[in-house]
Amino acid sequence: MRGAVIYAPGDVRFENLVDPKIIQPTDAVIRTVATCVCGSDLWPYRGAEPIGDPHPMGHEYVGVVEEVGSEVANVKPGQFVVGSFATSDNTCANCRNGWQSNCLHREFMSTCQADYVRIPNAHGTLVATDEHPAGELVPSLLAVSDVMGTGWYAALAAEVKPGSTAVVVGDGAVGLCGVIAARELGAERIIAMSRHASRQELALEFGATDIVTERGDEGIARVKDLTGGIGADSVLECVGTAESMRQALHSARPGGNVGFVGVPHDVQVDGQELFFSHVGLRGGPAPVRRYLPDLIDRVLSGRINPGKVFDLTLPLEQVAEGYKAMDERRAIKALLKP
Repeated sequence: MRGAVIYAPGDVRFENLVDPKIIQPTDAVIRTVATCVCGSDLWPYRGAEPIGDPHPMGHEYVGVVEEVGSEVANVKPGQFVVGSFATSDNTCANCRNGWQSNCLHREFMSTCQADYVRIPNAHGTLVATDEHPAGELVPSLLAVSDVMGTGWYAALAAEVKPGSTAVVVGDGAVGLCGVIAARELGAERIIAMSRHASRQELALEFGATDIVTERGDEGIARVKDLTGGIGADSVLECVGTAESMRQALHSARPGGNVGFVGVPHDVQVDGQELFFSHVGLRGGPAPVRRYLPDLIDRVLSGRINPGKVFDLTLPLEQVAEGYKAMDERRAIKALLKP
């Protein structure tokens, strides 16, 4: 088969790889229908994370089951499936508590920008649709496997409630999906922080009521102006930098909550400051598997369309161009089709 391999910052290649096979009885192998480049893939691409030896890339996927292990009973060959970037058995204590991304048998997916993918813990990770979806629904179902599920978790972690005010820090795919989530959870006012016209337009389409273009102290001041000088009930931090975390924490009102889902890089939280702010802070890898049935239903019913975050579609062999386009901010998110 063929797949993406990263060698060094800025160096992603499309190569022949060994075909995946069943290793554990709980595995499945799927034929990829669609995959994509994630904003978190850009950290090593930009040299902000070590790469080490060349290795495959990708953790978002939808596909058709080709083969299953002897202990996989919930999906079967021929079914269209959606999974999560974090695999889970969906039966351990952490899974039963709703934290499948902290499953005791968790494995993080990392080989999905390829023709075929082995899915560990397939019996607990994969959710099959009743039938193969129409082609126009595939991008949104792909979004559910990570960015929509992550945006949803950000909104829940920030405790977005009906009638509340939410701020979304970050206008990438996760932040834009966070706008959808805040709307679906009933926020009355959704303030999207963005400096890019095309992303602002999509945020407004997804349900944002206000756009803040300022950053840093000016951005915080603007949020305070829009919220009567107090701050927002809920803030979704969808970037992962020190600046974005500071902006999120200072944009929340006393008693408000910040949900942080951007993978932290050089982020430090001042304990004294957090203590006296009365701001709640929760985040981490999103337990996407918990939300998959609900989010898949919302996509198939036409209630949400997160697939609009894919503003660039390429054949899989042009995966390197997908990385480059996102790195240069010519694309929000690149969808790849084998």
